[in-house]
Amino acid sequence: MDTANKETPAISFELFPPKTEKGMENLKQVVLKLRRLEPQYFSVTYGAGGSTQERTFSTVDWLREQGIDTAPHLSCIGTEKNEILEILKHYQAQGIRRIVALRGDLPSGSGLGGLGELNFANELVALIRQSFGDDFHIEVAAYPEFHPQAENASLDLDNFKRKVESGAHGAITQYFYNADAYWRFLDDCKQRDIEIPIVPGIMPITNYNSLARFSDACGAEIPRWIRKRLESYGDDLSSIQEFGAEVVTQLCQQLLDGGAPGLHFYTMNQSGSVLQICSALGLPDGTTAA
Repeated sequence: MDTANKETPAISFELFPPKTEKGMENLKQVVLKLRRLEPQYFSVTYGAGGSTQERTFSTVDWLREQGIDTAPHLSCIGTEKNEILEILKHYQAQGIRRIVALRGDLPSGSGLGGLGELNFANELVALIRQSFGDDFHIEVAAYPEFHPQAENASLDLDNFKRKVESGAHGAITQYFYNADAYWRFLDDCKQRDIEIPIVPGIMPITNYNSLARFSDACGAEIPRWIRKRLESYGDDLSSIQEFGAEVVTQLCQQLLDGGAPGLHFYTMNQSGSVLQICSALGLPDGTTAA
């Protein structure tokens, strides 16, 4: 698939903070390989509190030391306003200009509310805008197949609109494998006068069992025909990855051809499949080297 005659789309990559020194060394190698694709930025997931939070900070620190545009995730559940503002001041001093603002995962067994001063992503977006104006470009989450905890599709769209009205500049979607879900979501947003760029999130397929577990938990649908094909490969990881790369490349091409503003890859701290997909899309410097 050759997109050489088209404007190069904006791409970005999500990383998670490694738990070990070996994991950090692996991440550094992954970043160096993915950096060849000249992404708009790398995002880094966030763990609230303790050592998990410190790993986020150290990963962001290393990326900034390399001169890499970085978009840290920031969640608000269970975190006080003053702590959030201190984190944002630290990022501001580092020259970070993009934040991915999220509610965060609810603690096991808890309901909504009573978990801190801020309980919803729109409240976090409003705090950032009120405190820092336009100093940060704020990305929020979007769910084309709808948030698994949403009561219904309409209320989920209302929640998304609240984040936009609070000052979000753009959105990144949960991953999906049905392009029609994305286009329908955009149509629904247009009907609600939501006009921010909504970048599709892309999850490469490298291991069926882990993908199935994660998808069931987060509400991302794996179409039946894809599930059945992946199941038929059993433990043949090579065939799973080859088929997965083909499916995801076709999805990306559909999205770009249809006018998606870019692609945000959930890398899982691996480079091989992402590079293979980007190469197949004809993106500059893409390579199948892992």
